[in-house]
Amino acid sequence: MRLDKVLGHVGYGSRKEVQKLIKAKKVTVDGKCIAKSEANVNPETQVICVSGKPIDYKAYYYYLLNKPAGYVSATEDPRDETVIDLLMQMDRNKELFPVGRLDKDTEGLLVLTNNGKLAHDLLSPKKHVDKIYYAKVKGEMVPEDTQVFAQGMTLKDGTTYRPGKLEIISSGEFSEIYVTISEGKFHQVKKMVQFVGKEVVYLQRIQMGQLKLPKDLALGEYRQLTEDELVELQSQV
Repeated sequence: MRLDKVLGHVGYGSRKEVQKLIKAKKVTVDGKCIAKSEANVNPETQVICVSGKPIDYKAYYYYLLNKPAGYVSATEDPRDETVIDLLMQMDRNKELFPVGRLDKDTEGLLVLTNNGKLAHDLLSPKKHVDKIYYAKVKGEMVPEDTQVFAQGMTLKDGTTYRPGKLEIISSGEFSEIYVTISEGKFHQVKKMVQFVGKEVVYLQRIQMGQLKLPKDLALGEYRQLTEDELVELQSQV
């Protein structure tokens, strides 16, 4: 691969920005300064450094974000801040995108990657990758509601939802529940709860397939997936 393309891929900016780094003699390959942007390199076998620091080259990047409320699940938006705005500049430059969507006011597990095929497979209805949500609900959830969820439902506007699993943690004026679904339709959990006459007041995604939201990952924080987590994610497809 061309040296400037490799550096752009790992997050050092536009081609113009990368070329400035190279011309400034801040880039070395196997310890030798390289001053030509078009130089061919192998980032998987050669040690490439910028200002003495080895680059983190991967063909695909996978990050786990604990999404806070107030951010939209998109790469750009004309009105709102996006989940990409939560990333450091180097990671923003890697052309990452969210796998699926969490509503603006929904928190929790969100995978960011530049691997389009994996993202497509994880979201494909044919793959049936389960997503588990924790919700606080205004209203008393009752055992009959679990049966409604298990049967699937059709809304008045004709929208259909496949059967889902409802687990009632606590029930009262305000209830706590877990909801497991294999789809990801617009406002799905909220609308399913609304279908049985209650209202979601807080929603958090805690699991996708076998990948769980780490308890030590604070709201707004993110990190690369570990090898084990990546295997868990890929095993779903």
